[in-house]
Amino acid sequence: MSKLKIAVQKSGRLHDDSMKILNEVGISIDNGRDQLKASAKNFPLEVFYLRNGDIPQYLLDGVIDAAIIGENVLIEKGNSISIVEKLGFSSCRVSLAIPKTDSYTSIQDLNGKRIATSYPNTVNAFLDKNNIEAQLHIINGSVEITPNIGLADAIVDIVSSGSTLFKNNLQEVEVLLQSEAVLAVSPQIGTEEKAILDSLQFRLQSVLKARKSRYVLLNAPNDKLERIIEILPGMKSPTVLPLAAPGWSSLHSVIDKNDFWEIIDALKKAGAEGILVCPIENMVS
Repeated sequence: MSKLKIAVQKSGRLHDDSMKILNEVGISIDNGRDQLKASAKNFPLEVFYLRNGDIPQYLLDGVIDAAIIGENVLIEKGNSISIVEKLGFSSCRVSLAIPKTDSYTSIQDLNGKRIATSYPNTVNAFLDKNNIEAQLHIINGSVEITPNIGLADAIVDIVSSGSTLFKNNLQEVEVLLQSEAVLAVSPQIGTEEKAILDSLQFRLQSVLKARKSRYVLLNAPNDKLERIIEILPGMKSPTVLPLAAPGWSSLHSVIDKNDFWEIIDALKKAGAEGILVCPIENMVS
């Protein structure tokens, strides 16, 4: 029986988040310490633990069928590789930073400057788009130190919280791109492996929808049901069940996590009582 060969980052936060979501979709992986490959016990899947920067080439060559990888790495090294699902975790941005003591008025200030980066393709595309001529220093490692030792006037690197920039007396002045973890697929994936990938993607979509949603149960007087139903977006329409108390009903619905407090406030004002909000493990469409 065919197995889907999927790569994840060997270590770090992206590795941890990738393994977490695979576990959430019900895939049990028996990966011992320092293993570079592990098989799932209950799904036709093999996981390869690889260096993040090597994954795009493995995808292009068809050595692996799919990967959970940072979008920024694909943009830098694998523009021809298809993204089939954005996964909503390990968010970061690729940004331009300069010393705090330097002034910055516009992108034009970069003309003639020296920029240190591990993302030359991304930076060159940004410079070409804005008609900027600058000298690149390609650094594999900690680029934040380069302005302090006189090697560069600016850097382009991954930024998450910004704490590393702060510690190195740098200020973020431009965001080149936003990135998150994505599910990417090899252009050489086989038919059987693609069917397994579709099954995995369906599970992932169910978990991702659940992460963005909350299940709401509430009690309401029947004479206020119409207004409360208008407030609840739901998947189609809320479930309404009669309560033992005359003139009262219980409503069940799903709301978007990002709109949670606004909707709860509106429900209370409309007469809802006993509001109970629960997390959702999976949402199957």
